[in-house]
Amino acid sequence: MTASPASPAPPRRGDLFDPLCPTRRLLDRIGTKWTSMAVKVLAEAHPGEVRFAELQRRMPGVSQKMLSVTLRNLLQDGLVSRRVEPTVPPRVHYRLTDLGLSLEVPLAALRAWAECHMAQIDAAAAHAEGPR
Repeated sequence: MTASPASPAPPRRGDLFDPLCPTRRLLDRIGTKWTSMAVKVLAEAHPGEVRFAELQRRMPGVSQKMLSVTLRNLLQDGLVSRRVEPTVPPRVHYRLTDLGLSLEVPLAALRAWAECHMAQIDAAAAHAEGPR
């Protein structure tokens, strides 16, 4: 009988200094403005779908390449599903999976916090810079 290799110990909960910390890993994956914008747009369309061009239109400033990368990552992580219509050119539709939809509530809470506190953060940053 052969002993199986020891599996790595699970990360300590809340240890952001541990590369295996679930929170750190999640923030590495979804911590971009484009990801949170894409989730918001797709959540607003739920249970419907949104085409690529519509996503890009509703996310001012995002390039086609960055939106493609963002959607590819969301697909890979199981947060978004993709449906392609076999037309010329193909029509590509995106929607949140149930897992992706569950991310909308925490992201909405973060947006609410930012709306309440960004003025204070901006003021503190301006004060720290001092007069120019």
